[in-house]
Amino acid sequence: MWRVLIVEDDPQMREFFAASVLRSPQLQLETSVACVADAKAYLDRAEQGVDVLLTDLGLPDGSGLEVIRYARQRHPTCESLVISMFGDEDNVLASIEAGALGYIHKDAAPDDIANTILEMKAGASPISPMIARRVLSKYRSMQSNEALALVPITQEAIKVEANEGEKTLLSRREQEVLELIARGFSYSEIAELKSLSVHTIQSHIKSLYGKLEVHSKMEAVMEATRMGLLPQPSMAPSAK
Repeated sequence: MWRVLIVEDDPQMREFFAASVLRSPQLQLETSVACVADAKAYLDRAEQGVDVLLTDLGLPDGSGLEVIRYARQRHPTCESLVISMFGDEDNVLASIEAGALGYIHKDAAPDDIANTILEMKAGASPISPMIARRVLSKYRSMQSNEALALVPITQEAIKVEANEGEKTLLSRREQEVLELIARGFSYSEIAELKSLSVHTIQSHIKSLYGKLEVHSKMEAVMEATRMGLLPQPSMAPSAK
């Protein structure tokens, strides 16, 4: 049972995230607060500790980054997820530098929020694929020309010979699912779009994770982009 602290100043969003946490029998909602001061006060008196911190970035009396840093100091095993509408790479990088392991949007589905928390506790670093691509774009811009020249691998290079002729690394369905998670769609949205069950979509994702040798959506998007399975990211956000 993972103990969760929510820091969100909007009452409706705070209730939404609280309800999302309560959907999972593996998660226990400790409390939800609206500001940095209340979050710090709770972290000070939480005798049994806090396992997961969900925090907005823009709070009335400061930044969620301050809460992330404080949680790490008071409870070293606490892992943080940022919940926000902000999608620029500077906020993402600042969140990661502060100690956040993931970054999710406020419009995520309740089940996806609970699953994201559990994925993080299982060792993944959940992050919105759209934001991951923007972070990747910034990362690429920081590399030297020599390093950039070594990164691109065309899709032709990852094709293998089969009896029927050339066959791509990913199956057609896996490629479709990969492109949709790169555009920011949730598992449930992909299932609805493809008229499949969420379980089937998760099976495809598990398979493509294995082929790409990654463990999260962020890593999948970054590796697939590197391999030429996805187009190179631009600084402009993808339209959903």
